Amino acid sequence: MNLDRAYLDHNATSPVRPEVSAAVAAALALPGNPSSVHAEGRAARAALEEARVRLGRLVGAAPDRIVFTSGGTEAANAALSGALLRRGLSAPTRLLAGATEHPCVSAGHRFPADATEILPVLSSGLLDLAALEGRLDALRDEVVLISVHAANNETGVIQPLAAIVALARAHGRALVHSDAVQAVGKIPLDFTGLGLDALTLSGHKFSAPKGVGALVLSADARLDAAFVRGGGQEARLRCGTENLAGIVGMGRAAEIAHRALDAEACRLAALRDAIERGVLARAPNAVIFGCGAPRLPNTLSFAVPGLDAPTALIALDLAGIAVSSGSACSSGKVARSVVLAAMGVNPALSAGALRVSLGWNSRASDVARALDAFERVVATLYGKQGKAA
Repeated sequence: MNLDRAYLDHNATSPVRPEVSAAVAAALALPGNPSSVHAEGRAARAALEEARVRLGRLVGAAPDRIVFTSGGTEAANAALSGALLRRGLSAPTRLLAGATEHPCVSAGHRFPADATEILPVLSSGLLDLAALEGRLDALRDEVVLISVHAANNETGVIQPLAAIVALARAHGRALVHSDAVQAVGKIPLDFTGLGLDALTLSGHKFSAPKGVGALVLSADARLDAAFVRGGGQEARLRCGTENLAGIVGMGRAAEIAHRALDAEACRLAALRDAIERGVLARAPNAVIFGCGAPRLPNTLSFAVPGLDAPTALIALDLAGIAVSSGSACSSGKVARSVVLAAMGVNPALSAGALRVSLGWNSRASDVARALDAFERVVATLYGKQGKAA
């Protein structure tokens, strides 16, 4: 890790913890295939299942309801393939997805265009529950799949999953999937307690290696078809030899996150709030996105009128500060945020949106350094505006 830089882009990917790296190295040294019956295979299987238990503790799910995948995108695609069923119901015929969903949902499902509806959000970024209730009432005779993320990757806004599930259950013929990629390891999640039908996650968002994730299914939910066909691995749903090292690493990261969840949330929220105060002190006209809603403790999204995001990103990067303008899933491009557009943010303002996202290696010194660099960026902006005037 480059100690001369401040890495404040954990929502894109959180650097692997040293303890996780050690667990990955130990797993790489295991010679057996988890599907083999000999001693080496059994040792590999034991490591795999221990990781499943650890992840289950973190998200509040029974281990046997967890299917390991290559990441959150594969898991979400599988959940939204049309094959997700709940006991007593036929397959969903319509998808209702939040307007601020990640592309793994908005572009990753397999429902026909005429069977897909986008649910609006309020200016705060929270799902419009009245709109959801209205659509469920209108679709009383249909089996519906609702997909709403637990927390937004750009703004950090936390969605009211309990209320969403309650509306689905009142409808009687609705299933609920949540993309919890940004929430897992940052805020408490109780999959079973919430009553979700499916949840998807990705390890590299909570300091596990890239390339490993999971699909979690409730006791009443199942997929009626494998999403990777071949052998019998992962309950015959995701066939092929498991990524043992990545899974073990994710299990270790889950254990660490679970142990320190509340304390780390408090620590990161204090750092986030310090950045927010510092931004407003240096640019009183800055707009904080999602400030009227519950947010992830590690995430701050804001814009300063007149400040161009690409220009600010380059300036901050040259100063040794790594932040982003939003989602890291757009091939490195800086484009207008679909999330902010759904929240009704003016296009000119959203063009300057910046996201700071903190994690396990974020420190007060990083905050101070970032604010110093931001102050220089703002001073340059105001200087140009003054000359222009």
